Amino acid sequence: MAVNPHATDERTNLTSTNRFELLLFRLGSVPGSDAHELYGINVFKVREISTMPAVTPIAGSSDYVMGAVNIRGQIIPVIDLPRLMGCEPTRGRNILLVTEFARSTQAFAVEEVDDIVRLEWNQVLSAEGAVGGSLVTSMARIDGNTGDSRLAQVIDVEQVLRDVFPAQHPSVDPASVGETLLLPRGSKILAADDSGFARTLIEQALTAIGADYVMTKTGEEAWNALQDVAKAAEEDGTRVRDKIALVLTDLEMPEMDGFMLTRRIKGDERTRDLPVIIHSSLTGAANEAHVRNAGANGYVAKFQASELAEVIRRALAEVPEQAAA
Repeated sequence: MAVNPHATDERTNLTSTNRFELLLFRLGSVPGSDAHELYGINVFKVREISTMPAVTPIAGSSDYVMGAVNIRGQIIPVIDLPRLMGCEPTRGRNILLVTEFARSTQAFAVEEVDDIVRLEWNQVLSAEGAVGGSLVTSMARIDGNTGDSRLAQVIDVEQVLRDVFPAQHPSVDPASVGETLLLPRGSKILAADDSGFARTLIEQALTAIGADYVMTKTGEEAWNALQDVAKAAEEDGTRVRDKIALVLTDLEMPEMDGFMLTRRIKGDERTRDLPVIIHSSLTGAANEAHVRNAGANGYVAKFQASELAEVIRRALAEVPEQAAA
């Protein structure tokens, strides 16, 4: 079935309240346990859900690619998500999740779909340093912020694509980003992204254009960093803009998403003149409209370093008094 298009506007409107919907699914048992743990992916990334169709093997493909399916004339690779995550689907690979994100379409084979739940981003905590492996960005507390809540592991889909199709996701070529960016002396770009792989590419791109940066993992961490900068600016009689030239933020992040971070920045007189760029694997007119409504100065889909560099240059050029010192 296709994800209900009539619910799109309602789901998009959740972004104004720091909420989202998570599709829960199972991949099978994990090593050393019979438990079939819950995993999750943002509903916005899922185009449709179906029973597993016939899959045509592809010679020479990755060990994590089962093959390809033909869906209404579109050939889509099928990623063996249980195998990639180290799970054994004792009930079979029964369900196909067709996903669209990061400028690509691919399908995930899963054991079964469990539910769609509506959560606040503060129910999602960063998993970095708390779990093994790099394929999980965060842990979602499905039943609320309680000690006995069920947990779902939120998949780092960007890292999944990098691991399965490495040739399609190379490191940043410094020659592709153009001329060096001239930031005001002493200022930096503040970036926020919960994906370790995405942070690596962002760091490579910012380094290639000669921009100093501060990297954070969540919207809340970025907001707290801005509060520290604002306090320091007040103490030394400068502006936040003298220290932070621009904020670059992902949309989907634990604790606080990019929409809420942008609204807070634009709603605080100390930071409202900071240009904010949304950098997300979520695409579509609805998301871009909400980006504008939140007050962001630009939007760029992940991940093309040259496009990111150009959007940053344009945003800085449009802000008054943003000339280099």
